[in-house]
Amino acid sequence: MSLNRSEQRVFDYLQSHPEERQFWQGKLRAAGKGNDDQHVIIMRLAEDLWRYYEERSAVASPFKEAAQTEGVQRTSMKNLAELLLRLWTEPKPRKNPAAGSPAVQ
Repeated sequence: MSLNRSEQRVFDYLQSHPEERQFWQGKLRAAGKGNDDQHVIIMRLAEDLWRYYEERSAVASPFKEAAQTEGVQRTSMKNLAELLLRLWTEPKPRKNPAAGSPAVQ
């Protein structure tokens, strides 16, 4: 999976800041425990990650420097949300569609 520059910046920042990483790990684990569809979870997390990027752009390196040179233009955080969900949550068991139907012999 490839990340865009903004997603990569957030990922690298989380890797180098344990307290921020722990916050997001908790947030992702909580989101992953719900009964929501995976697609819905990813879209919500992508929105949260974008808001986080915007907030960090005002106060923290390397976001602040990037904002000064590139500006803060809305970019997708969907790939990052998918990656973090895979890395930091337990996979949900797949539903077996044949489990409710009688065996064919």
